[in-house]
Amino acid sequence: MSTARQLAAYASVGAVATAAHYVVLIGLVENAGWRAVPATLCGYMVGGVVAYVLNRRHVFASDRPHAEATWRFALVAFIGFCVTFVLMSLFVDRWGAPYLPAQLVTTVAAMFATFALNRRWTFG
Repeated sequence: MSTARQLAAYASVGAVATAAHYVVLIGLVENAGWRAVPATLCGYMVGGVVAYVLNRRHVFASDRPHAEATWRFALVAFIGFCVTFVLMSLFVDRWGAPYLPAQLVTTVAAMFATFALNRRWTFG
């Protein structure tokens, strides 16, 4: 699969994973009274599980053993988690931005970083 097609498929999987992320984020903020940063990090973890399953099968068609791919994916997800934490902390806590637009920008930035790492290292 070409890089462009793979990136498009990755973005599609990301949309599904992001939907799961946002459901958790919005539910925790609006219904449970959580602050935006901890809520987005919980959502990020839920989205990560969805992303692993769909990316392994549909985007990268990887035959790397789960025992190896899982920890690699988790490490890349942790890097994305850190990017998410830093950017959301800056946007929301430091600059007072609304949490949903801040999350949108954060999601796109994390997507490009994690695609490159997952393509080359996790599933490659």
